[in-house]
Amino acid sequence: MDTPTRNAPDVPEQPRMSQEQYARSRHAVWLGTTALFTDELGRVLLVLPTYRRGWLLPGGGAEPGESPDAACRREIHEELGLSRTPGRLLAVRWLAPDHRDIPADMPFPGEVQYVLDGGVLTAADIEALRLPPDELSAFAFLDSRAAAERMTPMDAQLMLAALRARLAGTTAHLVGDRHAGTVPPLDRHQLHTRPRSGRHCPWHPGRVPDGYPIPQAWGWLFVPDGRVVLVVDPAKALATLPGGTVEPTDASPEAALVREAEEEAQLTLGEVERLGWVYDAVGAVYGGIGECARLRLAAPVTAIGPSAIDPATGRRFARLLATPEQAAALLGWGDQGYHQAELAARTAHMRWGIPHPAPSPITELPATGDLQ
Repeated sequence: MDTPTRNAPDVPEQPRMSQEQYARSRHAVWLGTTALFTDELGRVLLVLPTYRRGWLLPGGGAEPGESPDAACRREIHEELGLSRTPGRLLAVRWLAPDHRDIPADMPFPGEVQYVLDGGVLTAADIEALRLPPDELSAFAFLDSRAAAERMTPMDAQLMLAALRARLAGTTAHLVGDRHAGTVPPLDRHQLHTRPRSGRHCPWHPGRVPDGYPIPQAWGWLFVPDGRVVLVVDPAKALATLPGGTVEPTDASPEAALVREAEEEAQLTLGEVERLGWVYDAVGAVYGGIGECARLRLAAPVTAIGPSAIDPATGRRFARLLATPEQAAALLGWGDQGYHQAELAARTAHMRWGIPHPAPSPITELPATGDLQ
């Protein structure tokens, strides 16, 4: 039996374009690239240009045929006197020709803006910085909120997206003023970072000496995959460990942590283990009580309830899941924060068999709760 055939309809021959015509038909845009540097306290490096208002991340426009990483490497050397290869892509943004912040009299075809990870600058690196005086008049290391205040809103948005992407282990994709797709948790809660005053207080692993009052109990609280819970008070937009003041009605600092974890984050805890303490010489936060110990503990999370209002503040806290290393970076305690994180993770593994987590993005616990 013959198989029926059907002839395709005649398609008009398409006009052929020359290579030159095809090239002219493509979308030509600007390409800009900057680097996000921080110091060892997590503060962002900004530079002050002589030719426009507002502070900026170091960087600039790519030259014809130059890749984003090559342009970033060149700009870093020209603006800072540093010779280094930038790291991974933290953020990319498309800025359309008709964006409201572009001057009306500027011929602007649109721009693709990259932010690459410049890494952490040591004290020696900072001492070696050299600025071109005809282009840049100053540099400064600032916490994220102070940095954003010195920048134009458009530049601040990209800087914050890049910083939060570095902290969260992700890459931000923005189209104009908005994230493309789902807004990441750190951006959704407009999280900021800053060095905390407690970083100057000495950290002591082990037991609290006799005679020291314990007015504070905060906990590294582990879910089964090895990540820890952080809470974010919307009034402050800073990440903290669950915990708080040891009240007279609490039977012990451990009982205070159990209570605070339930009130702030709706967490049920298992066995609570003491890790160590932070020496506070004056206890100013607690009415000037003098020498005292701010206790740090660890515990496994055995259940997570639905999100609820914290009775002490009347606010609903965001609940984030981060690796211990990510948590240390967000907490702003400097080296002691990383030392606490390391001890907490080791304790969680030895006491409760909790694994060290694989690198992963920071996520938010669902409002409905549940332990996954």
